[in-house]
Amino acid sequence: MGKSKGYQPDWSEKVPEKGSYRSVFKWGAPDGFKHPKSKMYQYMKDQFGLTDDDFRTKEFEGREQVAIPDKPSLIDKKHVEAITKIVGSENISLSDYDRLFYSTGKTMEEALELRQNLIGDVTDLVVHPRHTQDVSDIVKYCNDHKIPLYTFGGGSSVNFGFRPTKGGVTLVLNTHMNKVLEINELNKTATVQSGMMGPAYEAVLNNSKKSHKTKKNYTCGHFPQSFEYSSVGGWVAALGSGQESSYFGDACDIVMGVEFVSPKGVIQTHVYPATASGPKVLDMIKGSEGCYGVITALTMKIFYHSPETKYGFSYVFRTWEDGVNACREISQGEFGFPGVMRISDPEETAMGLRLYGVAGTPLDPIMKVFGYKDGTRCLFLARTCGEKGFAKNVRRKAKRICRKHGGMSLTKYALSSWEHGRYKDPYLREDLNDYAMILDTTESGVTWDNLHALHKGVREYVKSRPNTGCLTHASHFYPGGTNLYFIFFCKMNDMKEYQEFQTGIFDAINKYGGSLSHHHGVGRMIGPWMQEHLGDTEMGAIKALKQYFDPNNIMNPGGNMGMDYDKSELKDHNWRIDWKKHK
Repeated sequence: MGKSKGYQPDWSEKVPEKGSYRSVFKWGAPDGFKHPKSKMYQYMKDQFGLTDDDFRTKEFEGREQVAIPDKPSLIDKKHVEAITKIVGSENISLSDYDRLFYSTGKTMEEALELRQNLIGDVTDLVVHPRHTQDVSDIVKYCNDHKIPLYTFGGGSSVNFGFRPTKGGVTLVLNTHMNKVLEINELNKTATVQSGMMGPAYEAVLNNSKKSHKTKKNYTCGHFPQSFEYSSVGGWVAALGSGQESSYFGDACDIVMGVEFVSPKGVIQTHVYPATASGPKVLDMIKGSEGCYGVITALTMKIFYHSPETKYGFSYVFRTWEDGVNACREISQGEFGFPGVMRISDPEETAMGLRLYGVAGTPLDPIMKVFGYKDGTRCLFLARTCGEKGFAKNVRRKAKRICRKHGGMSLTKYALSSWEHGRYKDPYLREDLNDYAMILDTTESGVTWDNLHALHKGVREYVKSRPNTGCLTHASHFYPGGTNLYFIFFCKMNDMKEYQEFQTGIFDAINKYGGSLSHHHGVGRMIGPWMQEHLGDTEMGAIKALKQYFDPNNIMNPGGNMGMDYDKSELKDHNWRIDWKKHK
């Protein structure tokens, strides 16, 4: 294989140059990095037919300065002047860099495009509204003049959710609309502006005794992997799910009310713990991904901040089936859920034990002696939340179930290693992309009785491509099922091949009975499958709401969620760059 013992690639520790393409597509903090450990690097080479030579020369790092002369702003000057009167000149931008930055999410495809200085659709005008009235005035103006309008929260979209395929105006909500407006300790809720980022929101709640004179400190309970760079409004607009959702609930369970601006007008939903006043408009707004209007504020449930009751534990199972059965029994045990609970399949376990520093320790040979073999064993991680007695009881019962299904305790070492890097794992993408390695993900909700069929079917498709990895875990649990999160990576230079490969994954998920998305949302990426997945009648109801809230189709138009596709366009993906033209 031509291995060079001890060789390590030149993983980048260089902060992206200001104004560069890399500063647009880089995941997370500009100065944040995470590199494959030596055992993980060796494992990738061994498993996927790679050598050190594949990691000697970097291509398309994207360090050039952004320049888009062939993408001039097409918005009429009179519209710029009118919107400037609303928000002030300091809150608009026509610069090339800003227009590109706020038109770009974090999909693998967008990163690959920008590495080669290929530009897709770019917004015509960037606007930073200061408050709800600004948003309302801009929505009304754009509706009157039929100007497309997009929203940008934290920028972590991985589904082309805010790519401005029709041009127009992009509203950036995190610049000014980023504050906690109220903490209501009696109702145990917080009202927060939609552009507030996860870490800032959590910091206010964790220190609310000091900042808001509450009796206790609180937590938001929502910790997606994109936590560092996602907004509270985005969590709800895309039906997000945090890494402790099994205890706290998904974003749709945590939100109690919203302030929402649509072309039809401003809606302030009532904040009731429950109501029987007919179909809930709040439920219509959840997951609407900017297609009906703009969420400007939210009232969210909050929870006591009690880090002292977070008891961690981890197990290894001999097989994937044993691990899944243990997770199902815990989920259906009616004694409560751990906050963190995740089970990795054999391929992900092999990678994870190397990533978390377990492989090669004294634990490794002990596992093998007792039948927990590399290639079949599965890693289980868990951590409790909540009141002390409750948390201890959940831990006790969950550990008993793990032992019943043949689990061997790994103490909390593996969990601690995972937690230490749980927001940093996506940073690996930049390292691998530098050497033309694709690293991408997709996820699906699934019932227990269909889990193994979906897992097998998607894996068979991914693994049908030679030297391609497919790591899978379940990490969000319910009595009726869970999610499967697929991570796939390979060496791939042909971007047209990549697009076709990804399309095949979505086809496989649909074929084998999974939901099109569990917590990433739909966007334009999965929009073409919506009609087939939901059927004409159900999709018709969603489109009818679109027609009511947004009769001129100005809100996030251009195929988002499949809202305004014609049937003839469903699989055309006409929002994608045609790579053939760039060969």
